[in-house]
Amino acid sequence: MLFLSRFFLSCDLQQPSISEMHSPDLLQYDKLIDKFDTLLFDCDGVLWRGNELIPGSKEFVEKVRKAGKQVIFVTNNASNSRNQYKAKFDKLGINVERDEIFGSAYASAVYLKYNLKFPADKKVFVVGMKGLEEELESEGIQYIGGTDPKYNTITPDIDFNAIKSGLDKDVGAVVAGFDVMLNYTKLSYAYSYLTSKEHDVKFILTNDDSTFPQSCGLFPGSGAMSSPLVVSSKRKPTVVGKPNAPMLECILKQKQLNPDRTLMIGDRLNTDISFGQHGNVKTLLVLSGVSTPEDIEKEGIYPDYIARSLKHIR
Repeated sequence: MLFLSRFFLSCDLQQPSISEMHSPDLLQYDKLIDKFDTLLFDCDGVLWRGNELIPGSKEFVEKVRKAGKQVIFVTNNASNSRNQYKAKFDKLGINVERDEIFGSAYASAVYLKYNLKFPADKKVFVVGMKGLEEELESEGIQYIGGTDPKYNTITPDIDFNAIKSGLDKDVGAVVAGFDVMLNYTKLSYAYSYLTSKEHDVKFILTNDDSTFPQSCGLFPGSGAMSSPLVVSSKRKPTVVGKPNAPMLECILKQKQLNPDRTLMIGDRLNTDISFGQHGNVKTLLVLSGVSTPEDIEKEGIYPDYIARSLKHIR
């Protein structure tokens, strides 16, 4: 695995012997942490899988806090709001403040309000869950769809005429995220807004992750859920979450971070590592989630550092 030699050479650590190059367990904590003031953590696959902590993740966060480093938690999962994530961190025993959490649901609400200057009298049609609704509410953005039972009807007898004739003229955007209640009725409403000639509707995805990691394996992610709308509407959406610019711009601006002293830690090459690289911050890939060492060469995305998990950085 010749690519491993690139990582060790690029991070100013002692280059391992040929026999050691096959192990990503060599990353030294002190030599890593001295380079950075702020650490950005992905959550799924880095800190936890599903509702189970990854061994050593809690202790690593506590250790960098004690070292005086700023920590920020960056997740593409739009099913939860910052308040809901705060409750999950509390349950798992990780001490986190709400303003340290940046989810793609919150970033999407911020993008609508501040980047698009979304009019106060307009509404968003939500393909998503309560967490996305809460973040829209936090920025004073009106919405329909989402968890409303009207849009979560599963039936083979859909009244398509009623959908077309019942579109809300005030809808100005469709925002699609992770949605375990995804159904054909909701998709039909979203598609109708996106293709209506009477409506000028923006199309936003909280993220386009293909999969969603759980403790027992991978399952379809937000990107897979939103793909029916992308294909059928033939529209190119704005994707807010990692690895795209809007989310990182939001973090850098709100926290006034120095990119040269910031490290992005993630488990997925095409989201977390690309996210950091797009923002010119250093990156650390942990192998406790989605991406494998073999994926690095396949995808041509090279992190600055690699570790088997947070537990193995010592």
